Amino acid sequence: MQPTERTLPKKVWFVFIIFGLIGQMAWTIENMYLNVYIYKTVTYDSNAIATMVALSAIIATLASLTMGALSDKMGKRKRLMTFGYMIWGISIGLFGFINTDAVSAIFPNGNVIVITLWAVILLDCVMTFIGSTANDAAFQAWVTDVTNPSNRGKAEGLISTMPLIGMLIVFGLLDGFTQNEQWKTFFFLVGGIVFISGLVGLFLIEDAPIVKKESHYFKDIVFGFKPSTIRSNRMLYIVYAAVSILGIAQQVFIPYFIIYFEFYLGMSNYVILLGAFLILSSVVSIIGGRYVDRYGKKPFLVISAFGYTVGMFILFILGITLKNNLTWTFMLTLLFGVWMMGSYLVAMVILNALSRDLVPKTHVGVFSGIKMIFFVMIPMIIGPFIGSFVISNSDSTYVDAFGVLQSVPTPGIFLAGSIVSLLAIIPLKWVLQYLNKVEVKL
Repeated sequence: MQPTERTLPKKVWFVFIIFGLIGQMAWTIENMYLNVYIYKTVTYDSNAIATMVALSAIIATLASLTMGALSDKMGKRKRLMTFGYMIWGISIGLFGFINTDAVSAIFPNGNVIVITLWAVILLDCVMTFIGSTANDAAFQAWVTDVTNPSNRGKAEGLISTMPLIGMLIVFGLLDGFTQNEQWKTFFFLVGGIVFISGLVGLFLIEDAPIVKKESHYFKDIVFGFKPSTIRSNRMLYIVYAAVSILGIAQQVFIPYFIIYFEFYLGMSNYVILLGAFLILSSVVSIIGGRYVDRYGKKPFLVISAFGYTVGMFILFILGITLKNNLTWTFMLTLLFGVWMMGSYLVAMVILNALSRDLVPKTHVGVFSGIKMIFFVMIPMIIGPFIGSFVISNSDSTYVDAFGVLQSVPTPGIFLAGSIVSLLAIIPLKWVLQYLNKVEVKL
């Protein structure tokens, strides 16, 4: 039995959509298109992509931890959200100025590839710090402030679709610029959209009443690492561990997703497939969030975690058996891709909502940073390097325009992801036991 749902104001839902969606459009650039940008214009080395992903994950975690604690101490989130989004947009636009031509003009005697690569990585770290402050630290804490256990499933169902819808918008409306090598226009447009959303937020967002902290700032930062905190919030950290393992599984293949479709499957018009994939997965997540609020978390967590693992394994089988049949590959990849990603999103709806229920209300901002360790940093450090290892040790290659043999992502990244996800059985067992007790009491 679930508690009676409390209705959220329409303005709050609108902020969820605007800041959730635009923020995820920006993260699409960081999580996927910078990988493609490096692969197509700088270097084909998959370890370069994995290094950038890992460094940005570390920076994102540090930003969330330090700035989340600051937002708790300030007792306000709005300023970090709105001004953060505006500066975030500017930082995205700056990528339009970093390319091998510009670097060779400035450093004619330098190693252009290496300098360009590290220029992109350094700007990515700066952009990530700003974006994580605005989105992961401030916005996510604000969501916890304005929701409660009776409506968090529905809120998470909506918010969890934003990464997919954000990708869909970028793929559907802006991918053509990247296909035509108009990268500067691409970065300027996304950066401008993010900037405007922050500006609009100045007139929409209202800080929820939270207790302004008078404790020492640095004590707040280390609060989540203290053994006493971990012991008193044991189930919260178990939930975080489950999310971390499922996230590692996803990060094994996500950084190479577009590259896999284009270079391994040979789908030059992959936007249609990804568009349908993202729309249908988002629908699954929204519907799942509503049913979670209505019927409880436990049954859907079992189904979704199982479906996620099986979905990745089926994508592996499809990749090795149907590579040369584009029609069947398209249809079945879409079907089981939606199954896989929809299952993952429903699992995240449940685990995210549960983590918001369990987080200490006096340290919501602080735990935005702790959450990032498990949700982002660990998955994005470990997962991409597992994927890179699989790719670099495969026999799938092609000769580029310069006569250099290059590695291509293979279906093995999905097999590796499915194997990793099996480790989540350990923390999920404890989560299910906890849910059984809690939902019976409710």
